[in-house]
Amino acid sequence: MKTTRLEAFSDGVLAIIITIMVLELKGPEGVNLAALKPLTPHFFGYVLSFIYVGIYWNNHHHLFQAAEQVSGGILWANLHLLFWLSLFPFTTDWMGENALAPTPTAVYGFVLLMAAVAYQILEHTIIAKEGRDSLLARAIGKDWKVKLSTVCYFSAIPLAFLSPWISCALYLFAALLWLIPDPRIERKLEKKEK
Repeated sequence: MKTTRLEAFSDGVLAIIITIMVLELKGPEGVNLAALKPLTPHFFGYVLSFIYVGIYWNNHHHLFQAAEQVSGGILWANLHLLFWLSLFPFTTDWMGENALAPTPTAVYGFVLLMAAVAYQILEHTIIAKEGRDSLLARAIGKDWKVKLSTVCYFSAIPLAFLSPWISCALYLFAALLWLIPDPRIERKLEKKEK
């Protein structure tokens, strides 16, 4: 099976995730700028989660540009990733509604960690199907961003009980690592087309 159907389904799920997140944003109670202050944690969570969904969408797109076919295992690995991403609206809302309280902030980090693990499983499932000499396997190589962001998530989860703001800073740092799309797959695709 070609990748287009899987990509279209995934794009639709990600669009719904963003829609749910934005619908969770509530307007301020007052009419002046001071009325926005209580909404700051919720808005921060929304922006951070929006960035993460965008990062996953972008990297997912590059991942399937490099993939040739889809197998049953790849479909399930993709659904596993979409499951964890679908929890973003819930954890974002919980964290924002409770002004970055420790438990919701730690749970948010756990969902970020599990989404990262699910993405890695998807990558490895595609590589297992296409082989160690596949374009994707050659492009990924040793991924220092994966290792560093995983360390950030693992550190941030317990740190949420000391300072949720430190945890959020680590979540933001991990997002910034991935904000600029990884050019490795694009470079390999360009070489392949030449």
